[in-house]
Amino acid sequence: MKRSLISSVLIFALSGFLCLAQTNQPPIKEDFKPSTKNQPGQQYPMVNSQGYARFRVVAPQAQSVVVSLGLGGTKGGTPLTKADDGSWMGTTAGPLEEGFHYYHLTVDGGVFNDPGTNNYYGSTRWESGIEIPAHDQDIYALKNVPHGKVEQVLFWSPSTNTVRRAFVYTPPSYTKDVNVRYPVLYLQHGWGEDETAWSNQGHANLIMDNLIAEGKIKPFIIVMTYGMTNEGFRPGARPAAPAPGAAGAPGARPAAGAPAARPAGGMAGMLNN
Repeated sequence: MKRSLISSVLIFALSGFLCLAQTNQPPIKEDFKPSTKNQPGQQYPMVNSQGYARFRVVAPQAQSVVVSLGLGGTKGGTPLTKADDGSWMGTTAGPLEEGFHYYHLTVDGGVFNDPGTNNYYGSTRWESGIEIPAHDQDIYALKNVPHGKVEQVLFWSPSTNTVRRAFVYTPPSYTKDVNVRYPVLYLQHGWGEDETAWSNQGHANLIMDNLIAEGKIKPFIIVMTYGMTNEGFRPGARPAAPAPGAAGAPGARPAAGAPAARPAGGMAGMLNN
């Protein structure tokens, strides 16, 4: 009986504390600006200086629109409210973590991308994207400095018996002297992403350009290719071994210059001289 009474008191006190904490949240600043990931000319979604995100979707016939980001609603996400003009609008219940976020819309049970944003490959599908400005965003800002190149390279992979694709970053000085050799970083994406992640969402090329221009690092090459993380097995696991003599069987050699597949988990790179 005493234990039950103490539990009830603790739950009541905790509930009051949480309510007080929510009440004491600073008011939302109305300094919203279009996300840097928006389609040209699109005002929404927007972000403010506190990290809140605001969404607006035109869907006059819809009965329910929910954004997958945020902590509102019973199952997470941000439910939008319908206006008289047929548009739906809502703001996240709290600030989001700084950096890039994938998200999608659920409209009457169907999953769709936000027509206001560009699409990025993540969560094993093309998703909408939004950027919450980071405190260190200057490191990946587009500046008036010498820029390297990101080029698409197609190569045949005997181990997978398919044509594979890589994106290769070369520093600004790469074409100036063909006799100079550069270290190579094989940069792998996280689970659910692909070879486009580090140059699109991660700004790897802009980070390199800025650090090289500031003299903080020496130039090197980055190779970004698909890490085979989305093939129906968990990151770090391996698919079933192919039959002897088949492509990818033991003893088969990868394509010349092709980076080996590595487990997911963010930056998994190595330097080769």
